[in-house]
Amino acid sequence: MFLAFDTYYYDNKAKTVCIQFNNWTDNEPSETYTEVLEGVAEYVPGEFFRREMPCILSLLKTIQLENLEAIIVDGFVVLDDNNKLGLGGHLYESLNAQYPIIGVAKSNFAQIEKNKRAVFRGASQKPLYVTAIGTDIDEAAENVKNMSGKFRFPDLLKLLDTLTKEK
Repeated sequence: MFLAFDTYYYDNKAKTVCIQFNNWTDNEPSETYTEVLEGVAEYVPGEFFRREMPCILSLLKTIQLENLEAIIVDGFVVLDDNNKLGLGGHLYESLNAQYPIIGVAKSNFAQIEKNKRAVFRGASQKPLYVTAIGTDIDEAAENVKNMSGKFRFPDLLKLLDTLTKEK
């Protein structure tokens, strides 16, 4: 089982959605979880994890994790090639390094060279950027590349983004 998380912020609230799926090639989630929290922290440049991680951890408490193989987050696991932790890395540590975390980002982060992989999907000339902790980064990138969908963004992650922004 795999879990993918995304959070959308509006009106001092945070809506976090998690989709659960069983195989990298699935085109539909097996479960969907949603939670809205009020009074979320403001965004601080360089410390995005402080805003989003409490939202993810809160929703994770409602999910049975016994067969969990990996968690996907929207963003970066590490922020440089010296393994400065990003959202995914902080999540990995807060979960006692029990579950691999894979970060999938739409935009490049120039301070990372060796610890990220550019993944080209479909006919897109613009890659996704994959980072990982607790698992092999090349395997993680290949799994993201093989996710269902013909376009740059995998179908499940596009669905997650759409669900997160629905009010």
